[in-house]
Amino acid sequence: MSRPVIFTISAAWDQEASVWSGHCDDIPAAADAPTLDELLDKVSAMALGLLPDNHPDVPPESLFLRIAALSHRPVWRPT
Repeated sequence: MSRPVIFTISAAWDQEASVWSGHCDDIPAAADAPTLDELLDKVSAMALGLLPDNHPDVPPESLFLRIAALSHRPVWRPT
């Protein structure tokens, strides 16, 4: 197996649409999904399709995707 190549999916919760919106500039790919697992599935499928054109030197079996997720939830509430 080749050395692992890790790309990061930046994801944020869209409260109005009730979906996770994510993008990975390295692939490049963007998608929306109701759960982080579904977002990962969508971007993974896109990555396999786009990898040969954007990163021909990266074998598919060495590609790993990491999700950096941001969701705003108030921690402090005034009394």
